[in-house]
Amino acid sequence: MKLRFSRKMLCIPYAVFLLFFVIVPMLVILVYAFTDAEMHFSFGNFVRFFSDPTKLSTIVYSLVIALVTTIITLLIAYPVAYILARSNTKKKSVILLLFITPMWINFVLRVNAIRELMSWIGLLGEANYFNTIFGMVYDFLPFMILPLYTTIQKIDQSYYEASADLGGNSFTTFFRVTLPLSMPGVMSGITMVFLPSMTNYVVSDMLGNSKVTIVGKFIETYFGTDWHMGSMIAVILLVVVFVSTLLTGGFKSEENARGANL
Repeated sequence: MKLRFSRKMLCIPYAVFLLFFVIVPMLVILVYAFTDAEMHFSFGNFVRFFSDPTKLSTIVYSLVIALVTTIITLLIAYPVAYILARSNTKKKSVILLLFITPMWINFVLRVNAIRELMSWIGLLGEANYFNTIFGMVYDFLPFMILPLYTTIQKIDQSYYEASADLGGNSFTTFFRVTLPLSMPGVMSGITMVFLPSMTNYVVSDMLGNSKVTIVGKFIETYFGTDWHMGSMIAVILLVVVFVSTLLTGGFKSEENARGANL
């Protein structure tokens, strides 16, 4: 007797995984976020957080650090990705591999390596915010280069030919063709850099001499002492992630529609 599997049955393993490793943990976090020590429903965690200037300043610092990191990473990664994608060299795949290779190395090892290098050349010092941003740019640069390179490489050559036929120079072609069509890659890179930069307290601890506190450090600290406050901060971060994903997803759709009309 042959067993017949429908498409719905093939979704069962994924549904089970989603239930136990995504939905259930999220429900636990929500329960702790909206309850007090006696497990009674309460908004006290949110009131305590938003009435504390120190916690609010940490959110602001985290946003600024993530924003600066993302901008610097984008300014470095876009020219690199553009040159590699548009070049005719046969070894560009090898060059791209050199940029991506650090992603295969353990994250903590990479942070330790950059810490030792900065200490050796005398940059570690007391410039805690500079060290933190430098380390994050170093760690997240491949995550910006890869989506940019992939997107730019997929741009149809006929668009460049059409621009040239219409009298467009290199400057005009870049801003009227390449940049608009590469925006999905830009937004993917921004998402992959901005959101982790807000929570990556390993870099801020190791390179910022434990003097730079970001929202990820708050979550790690409170989950060791107060699950209710830690869960509440995690919910706030989840809302930031959701809003950012929603905005970038809508932006991608808009840019893809523009690309289809070119």
